[in-house]
Amino acid sequence: MEKLKILNMNFSFQRAAHYHINGGMLLMGVVLLAMLLANSPWGDAYASFWNYEVHLQIGEFNFFSHNGHHMTLMTFINDALMAVFFFSVGLEIKREILVGELSSFRQALLPIVAACGGMLAPVLIYYFMTAGTPAQSGLAIPMATDIAFSLGVLSLFGKRVPLSLKVFLTAFAVVDDIGGILVIALFYSSHLAVDYLIVSVGILLILCGGNFFQVRNRWFYIFWGVILWYLFLQSGIHATIAGVVAAFTVPATPHYKIGKYINRIRENIAVFPASDKESIVLSKMQINVLKSIESSSDRVISPLQSLEDSLHGMVNYIILPLFAFANAGISLTADHGGIEVGAPTWAVMTGLLVGKFAGIYFFTWLVIKTGFAGLLKGMTWVNLTGICLLGGIGFTVSLFIANLSFGDSPVLLTQAKMGVILGTVLAGTLAYLVLQFALPKEPVQE
Repeated sequence: MEKLKILNMNFSFQRAAHYHINGGMLLMGVVLLAMLLANSPWGDAYASFWNYEVHLQIGEFNFFSHNGHHMTLMTFINDALMAVFFFSVGLEIKREILVGELSSFRQALLPIVAACGGMLAPVLIYYFMTAGTPAQSGLAIPMATDIAFSLGVLSLFGKRVPLSLKVFLTAFAVVDDIGGILVIALFYSSHLAVDYLIVSVGILLILCGGNFFQVRNRWFYIFWGVILWYLFLQSGIHATIAGVVAAFTVPATPHYKIGKYINRIRENIAVFPASDKESIVLSKMQINVLKSIESSSDRVISPLQSLEDSLHGMVNYIILPLFAFANAGISLTADHGGIEVGAPTWAVMTGLLVGKFAGIYFFTWLVIKTGFAGLLKGMTWVNLTGICLLGGIGFTVSLFIANLSFGDSPVLLTQAKMGVILGTVLAGTLAYLVLQFALPKEPVQE
């Protein structure tokens, strides 16, 4: 049974990594397309397109509005669609804590410590480079690692990459996501509306009650999660946090235990006669048995895993590419005719390229040298260098935090986005060169 559990965990990891890798490749193409459009003769049309208003309206009530202001297409993507992304992230975090690489202290210690270093060092570098300037408020921008982009780069090496490196990268990227979520919740909420907060607490209690009373209907959590999102949007707490909060209430236990399911399958299969001859006509009883098996199969998958699996495709192939297409289209030419760079550009780029590498590598070295953890199987100090550089690929959450930090200052926002793009490209390129040298030339036997 323990071996089966390990195999299932490995399959779940590989399936999720497959989505992340393909999504990362798609993101690279979308970013390039957005940059080309923004700096083409159609640049003005591209920029103005995102200002169209979005309506889901009944009478005078528009569901996609905030304090009486209708959402634009840009805010709809950043505040509504990205809430679905953070809901997916929340499900992934909960799974990792329950049964994944963060489920035990020994497993979790190395990536958690590495992620803490990878968040602290970039923030300190950014602070020292921007202290006392208007750019200082963006110090959280370089603290995040983009799991899709980083796994996408790692996938270029195919089976030459030991599984331990993929797991380590994924685990500390998940911890990075937790840090980013906490930063958004604590520092990017303002003008709290108490009445909406009180109602949102009531909705949260309903969600928790559903978990406690073992309500396993996915639509229960989706419906109340959407209501919670709207209340958070109006309350002043950033709306995407509703996605994470709702995700943590989704049950992780299935309706049927796997043993009960297998026994039921065996009983149902017995009604089909053992014969080499195929029958194209089934009896009414056999049809009902097959329907029962299908229904049981749905109930043996927990709502958490079912939702996570269902959302992977939409998040990686629709939501994140849309977010990238809307936010990565940076006009390279400033009003003065040169490239639009400034203090946020250099601080974000240095934080991602130098800070992420130094923080992840030094904290990993420290926890290993002090004896609290050891190098994982297949991990060396040389290939670890490449993985630490991959930590500097901070695209999605970095751009998201940049929007929150400089949403009212277009110039600083463009400069910060430029830093994210430059830091991501340089970190990814250096990581590729190091791993090309460090990884074995032949496929690794796991």
